[in-house]
Amino acid sequence: MCATLFFDLIRPHLGRFTFLSSIAMSHFPQLRVFLDISVFAGFKRALSIVCLGSCLFGACMTAKAETNTQVKGSLAIIGGALRYDNNVVWQRIVQEAGGQGAKIAIIPAASANPDRTGQNVVKVLKQYGADAYLLPLSVKYLDQDGKPTYAKVNRDAQWLAQLKNTNAVYFSGGDQSRITKVLFNEDGTRTPLLDAIWDLYRRGGLIAGTSAGAAIMSETMFSNAKSVLHTLQNEIQVGREIDKGLGFIGPNIFVDQHLIIRGRFARMLPVMQSQQIPLGLGVDENTAMFIFQQRSMEVVGYKGVIVLDLSQQQKKSNQTQFQIQNARISYLSHGDKLDLISKTITPSADKELIKSTQSEEADQQPRMYSDILANTAVVELMSNLIESPVRSLKGLAFDARSKSPSLGFEFEFQKTADSKGYFSSQSGMDNFTVSEIRLDVRPVKFKKPLYQEIK
Repeated sequence: MCATLFFDLIRPHLGRFTFLSSIAMSHFPQLRVFLDISVFAGFKRALSIVCLGSCLFGACMTAKAETNTQVKGSLAIIGGALRYDNNVVWQRIVQEAGGQGAKIAIIPAASANPDRTGQNVVKVLKQYGADAYLLPLSVKYLDQDGKPTYAKVNRDAQWLAQLKNTNAVYFSGGDQSRITKVLFNEDGTRTPLLDAIWDLYRRGGLIAGTSAGAAIMSETMFSNAKSVLHTLQNEIQVGREIDKGLGFIGPNIFVDQHLIIRGRFARMLPVMQSQQIPLGLGVDENTAMFIFQQRSMEVVGYKGVIVLDLSQQQKKSNQTQFQIQNARISYLSHGDKLDLISKTITPSADKELIKSTQSEEADQQPRMYSDILANTAVVELMSNLIESPVRSLKGLAFDARSKSPSLGFEFEFQKTADSKGYFSSQSGMDNFTVSEIRLDVRPVKFKKPLYQEIK
């Protein structure tokens, strides 16, 4: 009966079967014996779905247990381009790892030049008081015969023993698919080294990562995505734009990086919608979000974090192009906190509630942003909106280089009864918090040329 019910539930989502199977196998390696049956294709699918239903139920219960009780550690998720002189972030990493003398393993797997990248991070962390060392795990490291060494390193007893006496692990930036390649077995199960990293995390250690090292923090990650606009225009496919991450942040949360400077908040939306992920956290460059026991988040650093909440989203059933209604978007900056369970936002102590809806520059503020994907455009729009008497502002995303009519998108940001703004200038620069803005995204057709010279 349970198998029948599960089949009825999964029938509309069979396109995600391979991805789900790999997740199930990572928790239950014994499932692979069923999925590797190459004869009786029809039987294989039916049996796989029934087995998968049982295993996913167990996996969900395991994830729930890890979320509620097992994980005692913390995460430092950095949006990339972390400057070596960003004292507040580096010092916080060392502090969360245990303070001065904390032992931190640097894994440069994502980097195209892992030795140089890894040694640079080791040097920086030592300057901030950590006892950092390089763990040589990468597809780029070769033995004397020119063969990759990662398959030996990720199960080497010496490194596994050393991780037991390590306080933190730091993943460098680069290509996140290189990280998953060296930490997952070919069948999608965890390698002994990944199990050791999880053990470190569960017992109270810190897992840090920047750029690609941030992307792997959620169960689903971008892997080979094209531009933000291309991601909006085309259907998301597992194994192409997205793949399985390491999942340290726990279930039902999606993580992205280089977010505000590259307009990537928009590409998170179709992934979250298609994969049914209700909460998204996107961190900007030179900024970190620290996650504590998979339950709370704090922003530390130069810029901020975009929070996307799709728990109340709506979608027109007859619309084939990407569109979304009634999403919520918030912006958190240095010192702000978010409860990941209740989704309650707590602004930093230095910020004051914005009570006036009339900015000094209100008459200069645009009502339409011609490129909402531009550098910091979404944060500028949200901070302007929360200070403005207007109820909504719009932004556009389209290909200005196209010489023919093309698909674009209109983003409408609207204040709600729950929308609030906070402001501080104690750091010498404007520092905003904006919460609970409604976001609707509609597909639109752009005709070319957009304008013509009057002759």
